[in-house]
Amino acid sequence: MKEDAYWIRDQVQKHNKWFEESIPMIASENLMSPLAKEMMISDFHDRYAEGLPGKRYYNGNIYVDQVEIKCLELAQRIFKCQFADVRPISGTVANMAALMALIQPGETMTCTSLDHGAHISTAKFGAVGFRGVNTATYPFDTHDMVIDVDGAAKLIREVKPKVVQFGLSVFLFPAPIKELKDVAAEVNAPIWYDGAHVLGLIAGGKFQDPLHEGANVLTASTHKTFPGPNHGLVLGHDLSEELSKKLNSAVFPGVTSSHHLHAMAALAVTMAEWEIYGEKYAAQVCKNAKALGQALHELGIEVLCSHKGFTESHTIAVNVAPYGGGAEAANLMEKANMIANKNMLPGDKSSVKPSGIRLGSQEMTRVGMKESEMKEVAALIHRVVVKKESPDLVKKDVIALKRNFTKVRYCLHEGEEGYAYHKLV
Repeated sequence: MKEDAYWIRDQVQKHNKWFEESIPMIASENLMSPLAKEMMISDFHDRYAEGLPGKRYYNGNIYVDQVEIKCLELAQRIFKCQFADVRPISGTVANMAALMALIQPGETMTCTSLDHGAHISTAKFGAVGFRGVNTATYPFDTHDMVIDVDGAAKLIREVKPKVVQFGLSVFLFPAPIKELKDVAAEVNAPIWYDGAHVLGLIAGGKFQDPLHEGANVLTASTHKTFPGPNHGLVLGHDLSEELSKKLNSAVFPGVTSSHHLHAMAALAVTMAEWEIYGEKYAAQVCKNAKALGQALHELGIEVLCSHKGFTESHTIAVNVAPYGGGAEAANLMEKANMIANKNMLPGDKSSVKPSGIRLGSQEMTRVGMKESEMKEVAALIHRVVVKKESPDLVKKDVIALKRNFTKVRYCLHEGEEGYAYHKLV
């Protein structure tokens, strides 16, 4: 019915208005630039391409090929890597491709456990289980929120995994790639790094450089600290020709058919803009995360790893167990137009009723907020979560704060020199 179509449009418009007046802090979300969004509604959206540029199974890809070649060049330049595949349609699809290329069903890989911050794709009910891979999880230092290096080295030597994997969904501090790369080499295991959350910080030189610290393969989504479309990529450095071919084949025909050409073009635009603005953006993201952690800490809320400056990334992990737990805190914040998610902390047994919330600074930074605004945001969280003020009252102040931050920053805008897409690529 046509009424249904208009009702759906109305719901989307209500969502748009709600988020325009909200402060989103989901650590896995971000805002695309206007120019990148333009790619999402282009004719690329309606077209199909299988294979690699110049070797397609479909005609009609003359300009698609040019954009994809430019996207590959930008990825290789930004990440200083030899191999790139920009066809995965999400981070998890990129992970599935890595699993397909690197390990066989029934074999074992080492990784981090969910309650220590891992992503669900490394769980039995995620991509790893779908591939039929067994896992052995690293000992974890919950005080410092890092992998126990000595324990991990012992585990790798005992298990002799086919793959040594690093990557987290609560990614506060760099993974010990340098410390464990020789141990991985002892057992002839490649290192795979899931950099979905910290891809923008890696590209901006503000976190770690996994491909030059010892990782062989890096997978990621492209819409978190890297502010592009919902898409994915696979990167590699100093790979053998055999492994490069395995990765390409795992992406297509392994886990994708057509690769969402509009999103690939939006990724290319985001990469081109990144070369101009990315380093400054990544630096401010990290500053804001630390400032938010410090402000909450000063208000008496437990933010993990206060002794280490809370975080080296965009994310902070907050223990709200004394105030009803993660689910209650996230629900109260949502009613006050602050969008966050409940999250397991070390020692939690339930992902439904965890003790923590996870907060990310990347989207607040994207609209121009800086350290002073992080203090205001912390105060708003404290009012609704700790003091239990009426969410409706707090929401008014959230809306007033957000009113000054509605424009996407660190990107090109219409009217600026170089805005036109053809000038970028």
